[in-house]
Amino acid sequence: MTSSQPTLSRRDAAGAPSARGLLFTVLGEFALVDDHTAWTSALIEVLTQLGVDQKATRQALMRTAADGWLTAERVGRRTRWHLTPTAERMLTDGAQRIYSFTGPAQDWDGRWLLVSVRVPESDRRARHLLRTRLGWAGFGSLGAGLWISTHPDREAEVTEVLREAGVAGDAHLFVATRPGVGDVRAMVRQAWDLVAVEALYENFIEDFGDQARTDPLTSQVELVHAWRRFPAIDPALPRELLPARWSGVEAARLFTHRHNAWAPAARKAWRALNSP
Repeated sequence: MTSSQPTLSRRDAAGAPSARGLLFTVLGEFALVDDHTAWTSALIEVLTQLGVDQKATRQALMRTAADGWLTAERVGRRTRWHLTPTAERMLTDGAQRIYSFTGPAQDWDGRWLLVSVRVPESDRRARHLLRTRLGWAGFGSLGAGLWISTHPDREAEVTEVLREAGVAGDAHLFVATRPGVGDVRAMVRQAWDLVAVEALYENFIEDFGDQARTDPLTSQVELVHAWRRFPAIDPALPRELLPARWSGVEAARLFTHRHNAWAPAARKAWRALNSP
């Protein structure tokens, strides 16, 4: 039996540069930590400053509400949006992963978590959910329904994903070690495109290495929006499995430093926009 819970698209989950993707970033960064609400006017103002027109913002709000993430409250001629319990859980889980993500895993004991699951081509919902959620959990695919991760402690998380996708009864999980047969780095390259991830880290460092920004609110949204893609595409492999050149650690330090420095002024600006 499949779950009726709403799911994010792969683009939105990974911080796509779209009205809806930016909307989720704003909600997670500000609404979630305040009173779980946001006025339409505040969201339009922030997204306008980020280059999104009003029509696109309103469409994103309506679509997000229709999908079960928001509910609307009319207050006179204004509309205040409330996070649903499902949205609160999703954004809280996402925030924990985003803000605690620091790159390479420490003290790896050599164990792998393997998932073997076959999903019919016709079950697009299950295939989408597995790709999105297993990628978010740090898994890479070796093809033919086989997923691997260096995080055996995420077994419970994976089991829940399989249940939500309705394929738990046809799946198999293994915690295993790998003998010295074959090239482990070749296997890693097959499962994850680390060259592309490294390029994105370098872009992030270039984009946010300069502190000369005038608007802390939009700067904070851009920072978090750019960073939130990395937990979905970087599997946090142990250092011995990563390429010799790896900018993930430097990028993580930069994110933490900038986020802490900009947060007070950004939250003050948001609260001013989102006041009753």
